[in-house]
Amino acid sequence: MTSAVSEDDKRQVRAIVRKSGSSFYWAMRLLPRKRREAMFALYALARELDDIADEPGEPTAKLSKLEAWKKEIDALYAGIPNSPISRALLPAIQYFKLDKREFLELIAGMETDVKGPVIAPSEEDLHLYCRRVAGTIGLLSLAIFGRDEEEAKTFSLALADALQLTNILRDLTEDAAMGRLYLPKELLKRHGVSGATPEAIIRHENLHRVCEELVGQAEEHFRDAREALKKVGAEHLRPAIIMMAVYHEILQRLKRRGWRQLTPKLSLSGSAKAWIAFRHLLTVQP
Repeated sequence: MTSAVSEDDKRQVRAIVRKSGSSFYWAMRLLPRKRREAMFALYALARELDDIADEPGEPTAKLSKLEAWKKEIDALYAGIPNSPISRALLPAIQYFKLDKREFLELIAGMETDVKGPVIAPSEEDLHLYCRRVAGTIGLLSLAIFGRDEEEAKTFSLALADALQLTNILRDLTEDAAMGRLYLPKELLKRHGVSGATPEAIIRHENLHRVCEELVGQAEEHFRDAREALKKVGAEHLRPAIIMMAVYHEILQRLKRRGWRQLTPKLSLSGSAKAWIAFRHLLTVQP
């Protein structure tokens, strides 16, 4: 038997998801109720942790909040959650057997940002960062979708890498304003891009070469995800497939816009996201 969640906790979680304006909202709405509520709770937690990492404030205070969430994860897995988000997560953990280690890895990814700032990480460190902040959500989502095959995990992790690299390319200006730069140092060096600060680096005349190469890496991850999907089929994976379509469209628009002009931040309208969701609802067979 799984624990019941109060209507107030559900409302608070749904409010976090709606307020975020995330592309994930359109994909999650397509799920059956139990899976949808589990995904809402998971996304609300990810949003909460991300906000801690990005909010203004001293790193010590942020790390303290993240440490408190580690303790809350312990309490959650002990069956005594203390916040609306974790109370909403409890049935998902009980019913879908979500792996506690993935939650702790997610928090570790946020700690990387807080302890940073991250500036031109190595490709190896960037891969680890993507695994922590995106791969964790991918694998936890996969469990909620009811898929645990190795090829499904391959699909999920490849898609997570593709989405995170797309985020990095989309958010260059926003991240630089916070003193962050996720473009790997190997690419910067290869294309002769340097600067004293992230903001100086993204103004470099050769930045477009770095971005174009990273686009190629993102496209490769999208291809890997599509190839893995052919082997496992689309059953229960429609939300992830919709996210793949949404983010691939963002990547295509970034490519068309180019890398000389990085503002304003590129995003899809709510109607565009809804149309992608509707189109895949019709064309992707369960």
